[in-house]
Amino acid sequence: MIEETGRILNEAIKEGARENFGFGYSIGKKINDLNLQNKEYSILYYAYKLNIPVTVHVAIGTDIIHQHPSCDGAAVGKTSYRDFKIFAESVSKLEDGVILNIGCAVILPEVFLKALTIARNLGCEVKKITAANFDMIDHYRPRENVVQRPTSLGGKGFIIIEKHEKTMPTLHRKIVEKI
Repeated sequence: MIEETGRILNEAIKEGARENFGFGYSIGKKINDLNLQNKEYSILYYAYKLNIPVTVHVAIGTDIIHQHPSCDGAAVGKTSYRDFKIFAESVSKLEDGVILNIGCAVILPEVFLKALTIARNLGCEVKKITAANFDMIDHYRPRENVVQRPTSLGGKGFIIIEKHEKTMPTLHRKIVEKI
């Protein structure tokens, strides 16, 4: 465990819980406020600066910051739950959109399926989506919960099995070429 990582991230989470911010926003804000070195490499920093939602879905006990003495489980839960609400709202607007699962075998597939279920149960039109799972091996949850079930009403699903060091640069290059 690193003292600085646990302390700074847990401070960010507790501050975010007090302000009713999400987990991702809270960390991006903290990186900005502290003007941390190498912040230009942080997705959370740029999401904060550009006001783009980035959500973090925590399983308490899975990260080193949960072992840190400054961890506040209630703050972690509150900010992560806020992010779930933000994510669910984004999923409710996913018609003709894209969802990518990159290397997550459990958390994102479960969170996504629950958010999609909420959106559809509330009457949101979320049928025609493009869903892709990128991983090095085929897992049940991403295949079923991200690719097959969500696209069963329309859209397309893709399962891409290859090393991330090959797929992510290729995906980035293809997106940049289209832009």
